[in-house]
Amino acid sequence: MSCPICTKPTDPACRPFCSRRCADVDLARWLREDYRLPVAPEEMDETMPPAPGAGDPGRRN
Repeated sequence: MSCPICTKPTDPACRPFCSRRCADVDLARWLREDYRLPVAPEEMDETMPPAPGAGDPGRRN
C-alpha cells in the first residue's frame, strides 16, 4: 500500500500514510474542505443548517 498523499510506502505507525507530515497534510485538506462527500439533492434534509458562508458571498472564512 502506498501513501495517498505522496505515494511512498506506508509506515505502520502512521498507516495509511508514510509519515506524520502526510497525515497532517491530509487533515488540513479535510479542515479546508478540499474533500467533500457527494450528496444528491433528494438526500438533503431541510432541517440541516446551511453550510458556513452559504448565502453570504462576501464572507471570508
